[in-house]
Amino acid sequence: MKNKKVIGAKESISIIDLELFNLDAKVDTGADSNALHCDDIWIDGDEVEFTLLDEIHPAYHGKTMRLPIHKIKRIKSSNGLMQERATIRVTVAFFGKRYKSVISLTDRSDMKYPMLIGRKFMSGRFLVDVSKEYLGTKEY
Repeated sequence: MKNKKVIGAKESISIIDLELFNLDAKVDTGADSNALHCDDIWIDGDEVEFTLLDEIHPAYHGKTMRLPIHKIKRIKSSNGLMQERATIRVTVAFFGKRYKSVISLTDRSDMKYPMLIGRKFMSGRFLVDVSKEYLGTKEY
């Protein structure tokens, strides 16, 4: 516990490879993995193309991105249904450090936060204080 940082229920994260900076994220101890909102997700062989367009969240820039697929995973969504999602491996900046992380791509347009930070990313690194928010500093 000594080396773990305390994070709040909501934090800011930057996804360097996607040019998304200071993105609002919900820290979700009920979610196994990270998830990111994007539109027009299209799988083409071993690559995935998607658009980072969201008028509500100012970190989104509207660019279409194309990256190698890390894996296609079956994930249980918040409504309990199983979905197949493309995942990508990216570098994120969080609490002053950079980490390699796997993120699933999905339509979260009906959710308040465009990104979820799940247990796999937090495990061994962070403790969550659900009574706090935005304990980390903005990276960019």
